[in-house]
Amino acid sequence: MQHLSALNPATLYTLAIILGLLVGSFMNVVILRLPAVLLHDWRCQCRELLGLDSDQAPEATPTGIATGRSRCPSCTRQIAWYDNIPVISWLILRGRCRQCDSTISLRYPAVELITAILSVLVIWRLGPTAEGLAGLVLTWTLIAAAGIDIDHKLLPDQLTLPLLWLGLILNLFGVFTDLESAVIGAVAGYLVLWLVFHLFRLITGKEGMGYGDFKLLAAIGAWFGWQALPTVILLASGVGAVLGLTLIALRKTGREVPIAFGPFLAGAGWLLLIGGDGIVDFWLLF
Repeated sequence: MQHLSALNPATLYTLAIILGLLVGSFMNVVILRLPAVLLHDWRCQCRELLGLDSDQAPEATPTGIATGRSRCPSCTRQIAWYDNIPVISWLILRGRCRQCDSTISLRYPAVELITAILSVLVIWRLGPTAEGLAGLVLTWTLIAAAGIDIDHKLLPDQLTLPLLWLGLILNLFGVFTDLESAVIGAVAGYLVLWLVFHLFRLITGKEGMGYGDFKLLAAIGAWFGWQALPTVILLASGVGAVLGLTLIALRKTGREVPIAFGPFLAGAGWLLLIGGDGIVDFWLLF
């Protein structure tokens, strides 16, 4: 940590950009592969529990997060290392596969760039400290969780629960708040959305959100304490409502089409990481 503190700002931010690009590339892998791995595991568990397909060959196991080379989603050929350099390779290839010339989604370099930019902002705001390194882990995990929720309306326990426990462990040493506030924040974060969920279902007969949202808000409460929860809920709900109404007004989506709430919670939690008490004080003013 002392070596990082001794670096001049330009070198420090350059390292943060490079690290952010590399981690962003890995976040793309997590967003793409983790839901497939989870779905495969759930199917296998259901078949085993129900005793189905016992005489059939087992379902092919999808590529794991940390295993298997990256492949083109169209021709499934392996992507060479020089075609897998974050952002740069996509620009050189003009967003197309070298082998089959099919389009490669803009989303891949976008995630890499977003991860790099947010990583630099975290280091700029918190510095090369314990808070800064923890903030990077939070930022990267929130990016992965938001990406998966956008794609699948799913917030995996494999991301939300470790984030919750990490927040409690960090605040055991008072990194972001005191332990009492962190524990109350985790409990209150879960219960608030749990109550909203059941009240909404009681009134409308429909489910307004998933249990992953409860756990993500609990994780944010564990990181920043119960005092931060009203700010997170107001930010996430306000931006989500505006976006939802805008999409309906533009007829990009219907009233019955669900919108993932996780990305708004993740965004609000990240803003709290960067803005800290300033954001909480701003909301308390009103």
